[in-house]
Amino acid sequence: MTRRRRPHRSRLLHLAAITTVFTISAGATLSWAYTGGVDQIGLPYGPGPVVLPGPAAATKGPGSRPEPPAVAEPGVPMLPGGAMPTGSATASPSTSARSAARATATPAPGLAAPGGGPCRTGRKLVPTCGILWGVAPGAFTDSRGKQALARFEEKTERHQDIYHAYHRGNTQLFPTKSEIAIAREPGRERILFLNWKPRGASWAKIAKGDKDTDKFLDRLAAHLKNDFPEQFFFTVHHEAEDNVREKAGSGYTAKDYAAMYRYVVKRLRAHGADNIVTVLVHMAYVPHTSQKWFSDMYPGDDVVDWIGFDSYAYSDPGYGHGDFAELLNRQSSARPTWPGFYNWAVERHPGKPLMVAEWGVWSSKKNPGHKAEFYQEVGRQIGHFPGIRAMVHFDTPHNQEGRASSVDATPESLRAYRKLGKLPIFQVQVAPALP
Repeated sequence: MTRRRRPHRSRLLHLAAITTVFTISAGATLSWAYTGGVDQIGLPYGPGPVVLPGPAAATKGPGSRPEPPAVAEPGVPMLPGGAMPTGSATASPSTSARSAARATATPAPGLAAPGGGPCRTGRKLVPTCGILWGVAPGAFTDSRGKQALARFEEKTERHQDIYHAYHRGNTQLFPTKSEIAIAREPGRERILFLNWKPRGASWAKIAKGDKDTDKFLDRLAAHLKNDFPEQFFFTVHHEAEDNVREKAGSGYTAKDYAAMYRYVVKRLRAHGADNIVTVLVHMAYVPHTSQKWFSDMYPGDDVVDWIGFDSYAYSDPGYGHGDFAELLNRQSSARPTWPGFYNWAVERHPGKPLMVAEWGVWSSKKNPGHKAEFYQEVGRQIGHFPGIRAMVHFDTPHNQEGRASSVDATPESLRAYRKLGKLPIFQVQVAPALP
């Protein structure tokens, strides 16, 4: 089984030569996410303005001390209920000033739709207000998707707006019957979020019209048109940064990826699959996002509806340890010009809704209380990241390196996650519409 790869040894050596040594990214810890069925094996290889600066503690190795907490800037808008956001990592004064200035310009997504009424899904599945709440359940287990989802909803005491699953290759059409049933459960309708990783041909070959891939895409378009016309989130080869090979003729350059993504989406739509709502899902890993080729991965506004990113928090001091602002805007002292993914996305793609397509908190026996504290911070800070319109938790009792993101790691973490999911900002009525 393919697994999410750590950066290659040569890449690490190169990074060490030009910067400080990075520890393994949260994104690089996830590999195949088994959510049910042989072709539903996930492929994470290896997730406006902000109030908090968001730069996380600089990327550091194990054992390094975390930065002292940041102090909220004067004039920062209050969160619902009057709470002030808290930070766990400092930024340079210039970064803090810039972030705070941007933060006051745009309000939170809001808790009431324009003209009144509840929050509900609208055009391109963007909620009229609030934030969609979802999960990729049962990852790295033998649990089938429907069973894992039912258990997750039971233990967290709330319905999930988004069900996230993974597919690969050119054999099984999706959504499957089970996934369609999940989406259409009477009175509990959900939005599907389906990842697809092509196989059998390079990005460059697919972009030029690989015969086998074309046949599958045409079959898939017909399946969607006839069997599942509802809108759903769709991404092609998410977290592709980890597979970029910037060498002429490799077939896997950043530009090859952009061309492949564009080709897939346009072919599906040309054959009647106009219900796909596309999400470009990045691996929010600083050594990738700061590469010269990173911007070459963008396939174009006309084929990208949402911008997604995967990011995970660590419970132990060091890399990825901090609060929600750190998770969204992780930075590195070795790359001080990188503003953090959230800040970058709202500036680079101001018209696109943002999705935290995978997120979670890795458990720690040494610091078991951090997970509950982190969920509490999400509740305090989420209102200050108005670009975020969906959050999808990646829930696993263990990945292939033994890390757990389960929300019920401790009784305290489960209670905190339950409270988080019941906040008004996460209450959106799902009304999957035909395109």
